[in-house]
Amino acid sequence: MSTSPASEPQASVASPCCRQCCLDEADICLGCGRTLSEILEWGKADGERRRAILADCEKRRNNRSPKW
Repeated sequence: MSTSPASEPQASVASPCCRQCCLDEADICLGCGRTLSEILEWGKADGERRRAILADCEKRRNNRSPKW
């Protein structure tokens, strides 16, 4: 019997942390794109919630304008 992605344990969804932690003025990490509340929530979040957080992070990173 295989498991569906929504029922995967939280440990199977890797953290997006890239050890470049620095929060901007909106409390969003410049390294991984998570909000401060998402970072704090991560440890207790189930696999489905973690995947939702990752999707939101990707959107934020894609919408971030380069600071050159």
